[in-house]
Amino acid sequence: MITSTSVRRAALIAALLAVPGLQAAEVAGIRLDDKLRVGNSDLLLNGAGLRSKLFIKVYVGALYVNEKSSVPAGVLDSTAPRRMVLRLLRDLGGDALHEALEEGLANNHSPAELAAIKPQSEQLAAIMKGIGKVREGDTVAIDFSADGISVSLNGEGRGKVAGPAIARALLKVWLGDKPVDASLKKALLGI
Repeated sequence: MITSTSVRRAALIAALLAVPGLQAAEVAGIRLDDKLRVGNSDLLLNGAGLRSKLFIKVYVGALYVNEKSSVPAGVLDSTAPRRMVLRLLRDLGGDALHEALEEGLANNHSPAELAAIKPQSEQLAAIMKGIGKVREGDTVAIDFSADGISVSLNGEGRGKVAGPAIARALLKVWLGDKPVDASLKKALLGI
């Protein structure tokens, strides 16, 4: 027998499921957690979107932060832990991944700014090239902190680069004035 209590309970459950942010996101068939733990920090999904190049789906990008922000400065200027997750939708060589990051750095920084982070950029290049070929379904995670960045592939640490400047600079690849993909930038910021 259907009672008014069971109808109200079903309506409440349906309403809660319809509220944005209470359920995990899905982009291009990839399900993303709405929060995750990085070290001692719980991070929230700020936004997620698809990176395409010439109509080819490259990866699903997801940005995790300790406090959500819809403005780039809120993420770029934070010293709290942040994580960028790249879930590959196609195979890519380590050189291609590195070149894309280098291009993003060059597009968002002056020559003087690039010169200031050159040693860290070269360390990052060595890490990315050391990863080698990434395959469809692989996950590259880049953790950002006040101390620098760390890179992992499928949960296995691949290297760290010290320095707060490289962390901010690398985040600009996705959130800078000339992001790698403007629609992905908006999606990462939840707008």
